[in-house]
Parts: sequence; C-alpha cells; structure tokens
Amino acid sequence: MNTRARTFNVLYIAPALALIGLFVYYPLVSNVGYSFFRFSAGSGDMQFVGLENFTRLFTDPVIATALGNNTLYAVVSIVFQVIGGLVVAAWLTHLLGPRMGSFLRSVYFIPAVISMTVIALLFTFVFDARGGLLNAFLELIGLSGLQTAWLANVDTAMGAVISVSQWQSVGYVCMLYVVALQQIPVELYEAASLDGAGRVRQFWHVTVPQAKEMIFVAMILTVSGAFTVFNEPYILTRGGPGNTTQVLATYMYNQGFFQNQMGYASAIATLIFVITLVLSVIQLVSFRSGKD
Repeated sequence: MNTRARTFNVLYIAPALALIGLFVYYPLVSNVGYSFFRFSAGSGDMQFVGLENFTRLFTDPVIATALGNNTLYAVVSIVFQVIGGLVVAAWLTHLLGPRMGSFLRSVYFIPAVISMTVIALLFTFVFDARGGLLNAFLELIGLSGLQTAWLANVDTAMGAVISVSQWQSVGYVCMLYVVALQQIPVELYEAASLDGAGRVRQFWHVTVPQAKEMIFVAMILTVSGAFTVFNEPYILTRGGPGNTTQVLATYMYNQGFFQNQMGYASAIATLIFVITLVLSVIQLVSFRSGKD
C-alpha cells in the first residue's frame, strides 16, 4: 500500500475516530478524573479527595447489595438468554418446518423491538398487588395462597425485575443464534447422524462448537448488559423496597442526581466500567475468539 492510499484510508476513518473520541473516550477519561474529587452538580467548586470515593465503595453496604443483584442478574441472564436462547434457536432452525419456524421467530422477536421503558411500565400492571394480572391468574388456577405484592415484597421484588429482562431479551439473542445456526453446513449433521448421533449429541458436538463465536458475542452482550442495567429496576421499583433491588447503575444515579454527590457517583461509574472491562477480557481469553 503506497503513501497516498494510506493517507486516504486515514482520512476516511478520521471522522469516525473523532466522534468516538469525543463522545466515548473523552467522557470515559473525564469520569475517571472526576472520581478523585468531591463536588456537586451546578457548583464550580471541586475538592480533590484522592482515593476517598473509592475507599467508600468498599465500606458502603448498598454497593455490596447492588453488586450481588448485578451478579444474580448476570447468572440468570446467562441461563435464560445465552443457554436458553441457543436451545430455542436450535429448535426453531432444525426441528420445525420453514413456515412454523419463521412464524415463531417473529413471535419471539417482537418483545425485542418494544422499548424497555414501555415494557417495564406494562409489567407494573402485571405485578400490581391489587388487580394485577399475575395475582388474578394465580387466583384463577386456585393458587391464591401464592399471591403477593411482587414488587414490594423483599423476597420477590428482584426476581420480578429480572424476569422482565429475560422476557424481553431472549428473543433478540435467539435471533442472533438463528443467523449463526443457518450457516452450519447440513453435511455436518448428516455425518453425525450416520455415526449414530441423536439430536442431543448433534447439538453438543456440532451445533455448540459451530456457534462458538456467536455464543461469545451473546455472553459479552448479556453479561455487560447485566452490570449496566438501569431501566427495569428504576421504573419498576426505583431500587426498593429499601435497597433490595438496587443495582450499580440505579445507585449511581441516586447518588449523583438525588444525593448530589457527583464525585462518588463518578467512582461508582468507574467501578461499573472496570467490572465490565475485566469480565469482557476474561470471556475473550476463555473463548479464544477468532483463533479457529
């Protein structure tokens, strides 16, 4: 490649690099810098406090609760979205006819095109303690003893919040898998069948290895999303009852815009970034993506 071609290449990507630097990396670096100060929104006074905000993270009991909730969010999302989505995608691709498969793919994908804000508002009616659809259904099938205030009960609130995310996201992850599974050569399944492999063994020894790259993508999206989730817990419970359903993002928002502790909120944002970065690197190394 000659010098002129290299110059044109750089000019082509320069606008994109400038936008990414301005709207992604500059705020990111600035946020890390703000986390070493104590200041409030609208005030020009910033007091340097060193590592005080980060030290506070380790002694704040709400941070421990939020981290636990984010971790639970990630584990449940891996089970339902990454693993469950792959199973459903294999079922839609290989076990159903083209018409039924296409129809069900559309059905599963519809929740993914609805705004999470709208979905969360709708589910407040589903989980409503008085006249909610879930309690009405339990009464209809004779399980009225299980009725409860799902979003106000400390034992059920987090599960209710997490279930909303799974309902909305499984179809999207499933569609990613469907695209990957449609690229697997049919000859591999025919060869496995001739060797006596049933559906389950074909799934483990053909589908899973061939969909490895998409599984990696789904893991990154799911785990990162679990540690940056905000809309569902904020709209459904606002972190309550107490701090039972508090996650890192809602707690950061609360500290920044309600407690007016912008420095501490910046430290929480830095913690979220470090966690998602570390988990992404671990998954990248574990999956050895791009090596095959």
